[in-house]
Formats: sequence, structure tokens, C-alpha cells
Amino acid sequence: MTFPVTEHTVKTPRHTTGYLACGRPDAPLLIFCHGWPELSLSWRHQLPVFAALGFRSVAPDMRGYGRSSTYTRHEDFAQERIVEDMLELLASLGRERAVWIGHDWGSPVVWNIAAHHPEKTAGVASLCVPYLSQGFTLDNIVALVDRTVYPEPEFPFGQWDYMVYYRENFDKARQGFEVDVRNVVKTLFRKGDPRSVGRPSRTASVRRNGWFGSGAFPDIPRDPDVITEQDLEAYTAALTRNGFFGPDSWYMNHAANGAYAKRAVNDGRLAMPALFLHGAYDVTCETVHSRLAEPMREDCSNLTEVVIRSGHWMAQEKPAEVNAALTKWLAAKLPDYWA
Repeated sequence: MTFPVTEHTVKTPRHTTGYLACGRPDAPLLIFCHGWPELSLSWRHQLPVFAALGFRSVAPDMRGYGRSSTYTRHEDFAQERIVEDMLELLASLGRERAVWIGHDWGSPVVWNIAAHHPEKTAGVASLCVPYLSQGFTLDNIVALVDRTVYPEPEFPFGQWDYMVYYRENFDKARQGFEVDVRNVVKTLFRKGDPRSVGRPSRTASVRRNGWFGSGAFPDIPRDPDVITEQDLEAYTAALTRNGFFGPDSWYMNHAANGAYAKRAVNDGRLAMPALFLHGAYDVTCETVHSRLAEPMREDCSNLTEVVIRSGHWMAQEKPAEVNAALTKWLAAKLPDYWA
């Protein structure tokens, strides 16, 4: 059975969330949280597939994106506030819990929901970004940098150098993205390259070189293996309308996010089924060869790991593989929830 993808909005006194939904309203609930700089549209290959498998699939525009509220202060994009947005969405759907699925910055959101609100979490899955019970903060991830790829004298912050650039030059960074949003989208949304494995990511030299030497994003052809022309237009329109202040401000709350992580229940240890999908060719969130995923293995007692041969934009580059991994995990680890 084929279900349409429909647009919805939930408004509360504190926030408005626009979201896409697909599947029977009373079916078991999956909530997909996108990352930077994406949209609910990023889950377009997942929503109808899981609706057809018997789920209610929901994908919100996260805070600062698309049809959801955006704000003018960095602190309004701290993880604790974003988690509250998602709990309000869950309540508006009339549900007590969901399986939460995240990618990129959506991953810390779903991990935080699992850590702070396990009663709201039937299961949790993440694409590319592993769980760090101490918080996905700059200090914690720099400590796990692969120094064989990023020698400390040359790359003190490893591949996370670009996060420091936000902290030191936020307005310059934001304005650099806003000069030509279409070119930014075309440049970012590209499939993974196996030849990049073991080489420094471009993100490791942003403070020194800018993103592309001059800092300007080049006018290069769209990668049709990741986004269509229609997708390109949708991303460009939404990011042009809202700007990059909100999306970039997610990077400006390391201290607050770390403090929030320390208040998790059970010292941040997760007992519910958890799935992590490694991107084999994701050179920034590199988890196959580095130590970045090691803390997750200590703190998740029911963890499944799968390597997807893709770059960072996994759900869009390799949707069949991602959908297969999620389906297998749901069937094996959450059969009662699915039923």
C-alpha cells in the first residue's frame, strides 16, 4: 500500500515545528531528525518505505530550519531546547514514545532524548554520529581524533577545526554560506569518495584556508546521486529564507550541551535497542578507523553496528542500504513495537 507524504504543523506557546508525515496515524511511530544544513525533506527516501512497512513515519524541520521557528540568540539552539521541541512534537501526536532516528546534528538530539527520556524511547538509531554520554562537545570529540591522520602540531583540532572557526568567526562563517546558497548546497551534498579514506578532511583546515581557499563555494555541477534538481531548489529556497544563523548556532553551545549531558539518567548509559550506521567514506565523522565510536560501545548495552558504504549524506546517497539496515534492526530488536 502506498501512502502520501503530508505536511503538518504543531504550535505551542514556546515553539512551532513543521513536519512531514506518512503512514497510518495509529501505526507505530518513527521520528526522523535531520542535521546541518538539511530539512525534513532529507528523509524523503525513508518516510514512504517505512509507512508501507506499517509505521507512522514523521520527519520534522528542526529548530532554525524550514517551516519551524528560528531565533536570534545562539543559546536558543542548545540541545536541551531542541529536545523539548521533539517532546512537544511527540505529545502532539498523542504518543508516549517513539523510535528516534537521527543524522548529523539530529543524532545528538535523538541520543539526548534516549539518555534523558528513556521512557519516551522505544529504540534509538543514528547515522554517522555516535553516542557520547558526556555530550557531543568540541572537547570530547577532539580527544578522540585519529592523530595518525591529523598530527597535533598541524591539526590541533583534527577534522573539527571548522567548529572552532564558528566560535572564532561566527558572522564571517554565516555570511560565507549566505553569499550563494545554491552553490553551497551543490558543493555540500555529494556522494562519498573511497579515495578520501585515511586523508585529512577539508574541515580540518577551515580556520587557515577557508572552505575553498578564498572561502567562496564553487559553482560545480549538482551530484545527481544525492539530490535531484527539485531537491536542490527546495534546500536552496529554505536556507535562503531562514539564513544560516540558526543552523550554525547549533555549533555554539558546547558548554551548555556538555552540562546538559551530565544530567542524563543512569549516568547516560542506554539500555534500549540502539543502532549505529557507520559511513565508510565519511571523512569528517570518521568512525570506522578512529576511536570516535568507542565510548558508545561502553555506554550502550544493546548496540547494533552496521557499516554503510557511503559518505556523510547516507540516507540520500544510499537509501536502500540505510532502509534495509533499519528494517533488519527493527525486526530483530523491536518486534513487539513493530507488531
